[in-house]
Amino acid sequence: MTTPPPAGLRERKKQATREALREAALRLAVERGPEQVRVEDIAEAAGVSPRTYNNYFASREQAIVSAVTADREARIAAAVAARPAGTRLADAVTEAVVEQYTTTGERGPESLLLIITRPALREAFLDTTAGIEPPLTAVIAERLGDAERLGNAERLGGAERLGGAGAQTARVLAASVAAAVRIALEGWLRPAGDAGAA
Repeated sequence: MTTPPPAGLRERKKQATREALREAALRLAVERGPEQVRVEDIAEAAGVSPRTYNNYFASREQAIVSAVTADREARIAAAVAARPAGTRLADAVTEAVVEQYTTTGERGPESLLLIITRPALREAFLDTTAGIEPPLTAVIAERLGDAERLGNAERLGGAERLGGAGAQTARVLAASVAAAVRIALEGWLRPAGDAGAA
C-alpha cells in the first residue's frame, strides 16, 4: 500500500481537534455516564465551541464511539497490506479484521463495555463498520493487482475467477467484508431476543 503524503498544518490541526473531541467525549462518558454528557460539555472539555464540535460529529454517541474506533479502518488496511505476499487474500483480510476487532488496545475493556451496554452507543458502533470499505477497497485492489501480475490463483483463493482484479472487484469484496463485519457485530452486540436487529 502506498504511503500518503504528510498532512499539512491545516489537516494536522483538524486531526488534533478531532482527537481532542473524541478523547473528551469518552472521558466524560466514563466519568458521568453517556446520558449525562451534553455536546456543550464535550466541546468545552476539548476547548472548542459547540459549532466546531458539530463540524466533526453529528452526535455525542458518534464522538464517544469514535474514541474507541479511532483509525481502526486505516489499521485494518495497513494490517492487510503488511501480510506477506504469499498470504491468500481471504486469510489476510480475515486475520486483519479479527485482530482489529478483538484487540481493545489502550482503551481497555471498560470502553467497550460502555458501548455494549448502551443501545444508542451500540448502534453508533455498528454504523462505523461502513468506514472499513474505502481503505479496504484500496488495499484489496493493490493485492489483487499484485496477484494478477504473479498469475497465481492459489494465492488469492480463486479471486481471479471473479472476472479480474479491477476496481469493481475490489469494491465488491470490501463491501462484502464490511457487511460481514456488521452482521457478526450485530449478532454479538444485540441480546438474543432483540427485535431491533436489522
